[in-house]
Amino acid sequence: MASKFIASTLEDYRKLYKESTVDPEKFWHEFATEEFIWKRKWNTVLQYDLLKPEIRWFEGAQLNITENCLDRHISELGNKTAIIWEPNNPDESTLHITYKELLSNVNRAANMLKSLGAKKGDRICLYMPMIPELAYAVLACARIGAIHSVVFAGFSAKSLADRINDAQCNIVLTADGGFRGSKVTPLKDIADEALSSCPSVQKCVVVRRTESAVNWHSQRDVWWHEEFAKASDTCEAETMDAEDMLFILYTSGSTGKPKGMVHTCGGYMVWTNFTFRNVFQYKPEDIYWCTADVGWITGHSYILYGPLSAGATTLMFEGIPSYPDMGRFWEVVEKHRVNIFYTAPTAIRSLEASDRSFADSHDLSTLKTLGTVGEPINLEAWEWYDEVIGKKHCPIVDTWWQTETGGIMISSLAGVTPDKPTFATYPMPGVQPAIMDEQGTEVLENPAEGRLCIKFPWPGMARTIYGDHERFRQTYYSTFPGNYFTGDGCKRDENGMYRITGRVDDIVIVSGHNLGTAEIENAINEHPLVNESAVVGYPHDIKGNSIYAFITCIHKPENIETLKREVVDVVSKLIGPIAKPEKIQICTGLPKTRSGKIMRRILRKIASGETDNFGDISTLLNPECVEEIASNRL
Repeated sequence: MASKFIASTLEDYRKLYKESTVDPEKFWHEFATEEFIWKRKWNTVLQYDLLKPEIRWFEGAQLNITENCLDRHISELGNKTAIIWEPNNPDESTLHITYKELLSNVNRAANMLKSLGAKKGDRICLYMPMIPELAYAVLACARIGAIHSVVFAGFSAKSLADRINDAQCNIVLTADGGFRGSKVTPLKDIADEALSSCPSVQKCVVVRRTESAVNWHSQRDVWWHEEFAKASDTCEAETMDAEDMLFILYTSGSTGKPKGMVHTCGGYMVWTNFTFRNVFQYKPEDIYWCTADVGWITGHSYILYGPLSAGATTLMFEGIPSYPDMGRFWEVVEKHRVNIFYTAPTAIRSLEASDRSFADSHDLSTLKTLGTVGEPINLEAWEWYDEVIGKKHCPIVDTWWQTETGGIMISSLAGVTPDKPTFATYPMPGVQPAIMDEQGTEVLENPAEGRLCIKFPWPGMARTIYGDHERFRQTYYSTFPGNYFTGDGCKRDENGMYRITGRVDDIVIVSGHNLGTAEIENAINEHPLVNESAVVGYPHDIKGNSIYAFITCIHKPENIETLKREVVDVVSKLIGPIAKPEKIQICTGLPKTRSGKIMRRILRKIASGETDNFGDISTLLNPECVEEIASNRL
């Protein structure tokens, strides 16, 4: 039955948007009542103070999110495919996991965790490849009230250890290895290295995936398949308060220390369901595919929680777009008759750069909606996606949102509201954006340009940074008091459509992943020859942005190329390969203010190819170094 909360026309959208802003509490009270099962209803829909900030949605309500993702579907959708799992190797068998099977496997995994000592409130780290066991583990944690912290399986041992220690996890789940294209990542070896400095971890559960030989710590390590086989497939869902923690997900911070964003049970469930159904216009027979990794927020919200709470069929892909060739995505679309396809601009640009025959040789006629996520999409990539993949009949939803927002904030609704190339377009019902000028005053007229804030709470918003609420306040709520500051620049056109122009803080988005420049600089500075470093982003044809590192050395290196290789290795080891600099320039000095602050604004211009027009640099401590850096730009 159609819901009045899912827009099917532009009029519907306008009506929903108006209702959600005029009386937000009534709007979300009605939606949450209509769409979900609650063990106990709320006392108040919303309590908030954005200056502190303190936000509480559905205070007093009790629920378990897995009952809304699984149990409530069993009577009508028990035999419907919940997850299609497509392996890295196209010759390996695909799995179709029904809702009934998914519930059974989640319950087994939940009982397995309980047998290993897991209980409500524990933090459990998941460092796993994109295999069904990862989905089972995420949902099993939620089932028993444990807080999951998924760490992307491309991160280094140091990054993994930092995240485990910050959350004080007591159980880690990993695999012997992970397939990624033609490579095997030795996940157990990396986890072993990390766990050597993680005293809080008592058990490590290992999935057998690649059949790689692994070291074994008999007091700590257990095999998933052995423990899973012993477990019952009946497990009562733990009763959770709406504001209890559901998960911690780490995102890069500008200070060098990753931020553990905390999302809670009730509001996050409501928001991911609402946005999934509205943005993608999901219908019960659709096959939906989000190509993200569950290690990122997109995978949490739009592979698992959003689609499953909506009773959808969601595709989970272990591989990469280029293996065994650049036609893999389109082969998967054809094979599974995918209707809704959601990917990142980086992937689109790399596929665009390949021979068009890779796309043209596959039947893409089942596609009806395309989506993009992770960073603003450029016009050329948008047009290629529209013409070559969508055949000019698929709306493209260009979704803007963040780890911190929990779900989509600004986007067209597929086939319902107009889309406009390179524009995220209109805010979701419930989202009240504000563009701020340099003085912190909201710009009300159109067109407008400035910094993007959100001036009213929405259910999916992060509540805090784990263990550091003051950092949460400083990072997101101090720049424009009373507003959530996104860290993004933004334009709004004469029709009120929004276009995100990119980060205005010390975060670089590379291939859709937020990387803190301070974290990368800290890693580079670990090299014994490096005196100081400054990292900025610069435009990259495929990745959107890439990383340019400016380095000064303690003494002149004997071999610059060797030094560069060693710096890349240090970054890969301490953070992960995704953070390694594309360009490394050795300098005699970095431009600094008289107080010693590095002028990254100047370095960003140089990295982007702008080698003059730096403004007044006479007040710098060392203005002469600017010309030297500009003339030696790589």
